[in-house]
Amino acid sequence: MKFATKAIHAGIEPDPSTGAIMTPIYQTSTYVQESPGKHKGYEYARSSNPTRTALQTALAALENGNHGLCYASGLAATDAVLKLFKPGDEIIAPSDIYGGTYRMMKRIFEPLGLNFRFIDIEETDRIDELISGNTKLVWLETPTNPLLKIIDIEHITRICKQRNVLTCVDNTFASPYLQNPLDVGADIVMHSVTKYLGGHSDTVMGALIVNNDDLAARLKFIQNATGAVPGPQDCFLVLRGLKTLHIRMQRHCENAQQVAAWLAAHTKVGSVYYPGLPDHPGHELAAKQMRGFGGVVSFELKDDRYERAVRTMENLQIFALGESLGGVESLCTHPASMSHAGMPREERLKIGLKDTLIRLSVGIEDIEDLIADLDQAIGTD
Repeated sequence: MKFATKAIHAGIEPDPSTGAIMTPIYQTSTYVQESPGKHKGYEYARSSNPTRTALQTALAALENGNHGLCYASGLAATDAVLKLFKPGDEIIAPSDIYGGTYRMMKRIFEPLGLNFRFIDIEETDRIDELISGNTKLVWLETPTNPLLKIIDIEHITRICKQRNVLTCVDNTFASPYLQNPLDVGADIVMHSVTKYLGGHSDTVMGALIVNNDDLAARLKFIQNATGAVPGPQDCFLVLRGLKTLHIRMQRHCENAQQVAAWLAAHTKVGSVYYPGLPDHPGHELAAKQMRGFGGVVSFELKDDRYERAVRTMENLQIFALGESLGGVESLCTHPASMSHAGMPREERLKIGLKDTLIRLSVGIEDIEDLIADLDQAIGTD
């Protein structure tokens, strides 16, 4: 089954009682049993819910995985992965990483005994040398947030399998429409479903997709035992969003490519970060392992005053200034004060994340309107 067909039909069956083509919202906390332990597959809504089951099945299908698990947020999904490990275990992650992930690793799990090593993207080429006897997981994010760096998933997963180390890929920026890490050896794929999978800025959710049955069982236990599960209304909204994922991602990519090219040619713009540009360091790798370059573009102005960057963001009219990404509407984010506020400034500067960096989530509006908005915002002195 091709992607577009899976996006519309995977995990979806007509409601057996009414024939409704859309999965009902099973807004219930518990289920009636015929006799103790004798039920219809559902006992308590924290453990399972039919609306959530349909969504988990659909997400697994889109990532070519065997098991899907949904959580109350992307960070709740990340939390579940980190709970697989014990004090003394080491986890390697790129230094250019979502600020919330960094904050959780450093301020929640490091004090509990897990060890984290954050490495430059360039160092991933020699991952075999960096893995120690205590390394249990390599956490990847590609494209990275917010500098859009590209990591060779297949290379790292191959080395990790040889060393008996798990790999987890945060696939939020790409979505399953653009790349499928399980296909090239990843053990776990993580999504902030809030972003492209939901696609309409109306729900918060996370997901994990795996192939291994034992790993799925361990994560299912954590999901149930800690209870960080989404409600059926949110699951319904994401099921609806998935049906247009392929169409939305096509337009996100088309618009972002044109925005990046326009920014790169602008006399007042300095650096532009977008893997679809031929001069991007990861362009060739992105072209090889992705089916498109995504909908996020980051840039800096040549005038590197903080006040100038702030004024540009304030002047935007169609690009709404706010956190998050991946919705149908275009958003502008200031990573230093929003998505990466949990990362110490010295660490942000060390990886090249300046206070003047602007990140755009390019939506699916008319491209002429988006470029006109950027033009008037940047052109204002």
